Amino acid sequence: MTSFAYTAINAQGLEIDGVIAAGDLAAAREQLRRRGLLAQRLNELDAGASLSERRITLGKRVNPKSLQVFSRQFATMIEAGLNVVQALVVLEEQTSDMKLAEVVTQLRHDVEAGLLLSEAMARHPKVFSRLYVAMVEAGEAAGILDIVLDRVALQIEKQEAIRRRVKGAMMYPMVVLTFATLVLFGMLLFLVPVFERIFAELNGQLPMLTQIVVHVSNALRDYWYIIIPLLAALPFVFRWWKGTEKGRQRWDRLLLKLPMRIGETVRKITMARFSRTLATLVAAGVDIIRALEITGQAAGNWVVEKALEDVREKVHAGAGISQPLAENDVFPPMVAQMMKIGEESGELQKMLDKIADFYEDEVDAAVASLTSIVEPAMMILVGAVVGVIVISMYLPMFKMVQLVH
Repeated sequence: MTSFAYTAINAQGLEIDGVIAAGDLAAAREQLRRRGLLAQRLNELDAGASLSERRITLGKRVNPKSLQVFSRQFATMIEAGLNVVQALVVLEEQTSDMKLAEVVTQLRHDVEAGLLLSEAMARHPKVFSRLYVAMVEAGEAAGILDIVLDRVALQIEKQEAIRRRVKGAMMYPMVVLTFATLVLFGMLLFLVPVFERIFAELNGQLPMLTQIVVHVSNALRDYWYIIIPLLAALPFVFRWWKGTEKGRQRWDRLLLKLPMRIGETVRKITMARFSRTLATLVAAGVDIIRALEITGQAAGNWVVEKALEDVREKVHAGAGISQPLAENDVFPPMVAQMMKIGEESGELQKMLDKIADFYEDEVDAAVASLTSIVEPAMMILVGAVVGVIVISMYLPMFKMVQLVH
């Protein structure tokens, strides 16, 4: 089989790019025609080019909303009786996200070549997480792929809802902080020098606070080409540091201990993600040991991931899930108690869903509470910074009358 890069026109008149596998050029053109596509360009790819193209695709991330819609549509078509290849052909044409369309094309090629859908998805780790692949694998084994795909879509929807709430809550503080930073720089660069010249003409001794502010202003004006790039680079340095193993461990520990209810909110977000992910995997029939491993990696916090490693070891040794959870301070007592009830009643997945629902509601309340605390704190911070500069400039005014006379 040879790979051909194509540009074709679909029934709606839209131009679509992709890669197709066929015996020769005529066979590739016929495949496109059967799909309702009119080939505009067909170029044969050599093996090296094909591998290169795949590497590029592997590096691309897909919008979570597009992935959610893809999963929901995939589930609907499987439930309607289409096989996997037929469903992928339809999705390939319907998907508006071009990055996802390329991935779907490669999925179809791999499935047509004999791979299972889960094996094909595992080749795109930046698009399909381990959670996604594990659930599809379990759905294929149990013959409930449509149910599993629908639940994956729900999982993505829940995760994105939490992410949107947190981002929405942080939007106002970030705007205030950005505005305050611009005001601070403006005062140091333009306002302080004016007062400095006035004070210099009067030859008076400046108060210590005023001297400090003037020195900071002079440093910023003289070395702005060094200071500003360094400040602009700080977020990137922080991101790099957080991406290292030690940095991630320290940052995740610190997050859970932050005051002003920030640590409490982070813990609730983590518990919501943990319980929802584990419920989804248990419902799909994934082995509990593997489900705990995947849940730890998807929890989003190193402390919880490490705690779940200990839980997994104890469960592997024969203990129930609730007992090691109760022994670990990371997990609130309510989580262990409800999971114990779920284990004893044989409805672990149902209890995990209830825990997830509870903590998702708690996240809403915690985010609202956090916003009500952070907003005045930011205003106080901004007022304090601006106030220090203003006071430092007005302190010498008390001496100005004496200096003039």
